[in-house]
Amino acid sequence: MVEKIKDIKPPQGIARLALRFPIWLYRVGLGGLLGTRFLMLTHTGRKSGKKRHTVLEVVRYEKAGQKFTVAAGFGPGSDWYKNIHKNPHVIVQCGRKHWEMISVFLSSEQAGDALLDYNQHHPTALRELARFMGYRIDGTIADIRALGQYISMVTFHPEAIDN
Repeated sequence: MVEKIKDIKPPQGIARLALRFPIWLYRVGLGGLLGTRFLMLTHTGRKSGKKRHTVLEVVRYEKAGQKFTVAAGFGPGSDWYKNIHKNPHVIVQCGRKHWEMISVFLSSEQAGDALLDYNQHHPTALRELARFMGYRIDGTIADIRALGQYISMVTFHPEAIDN
């Protein structure tokens, strides 16, 4: 059974700087060191209209369709999450490649499926991700699927080109 064990808030001060360090790796051309487990999202501020950057852990990567699924680790109140609700057009950088993409918000069922897939490849990482987001899971399929009801997730798809 999924259990809420703590409320989380975005970090401030030194912890915030540490979490933003991977952005600098991407900016100096070293984003490839993070492989396909992380991506840098460039999105537009909903109030300022300025370009914003955040690095996110990839929950599911579909190479064939160049689709990336991520979780809102600090919940739907995260600035990047609110920004892409206002403007779903983003740029995703993974390694040295960039794509113009569109944000698609997952249903609870789709999020549960993505988390099950993530668990097959990275079970320890899923338990740690759940704990980081303030949840305890028992590791059963039902529990992992239920976690999708509590975690906001997004898939980034390549934008269609109109001819």
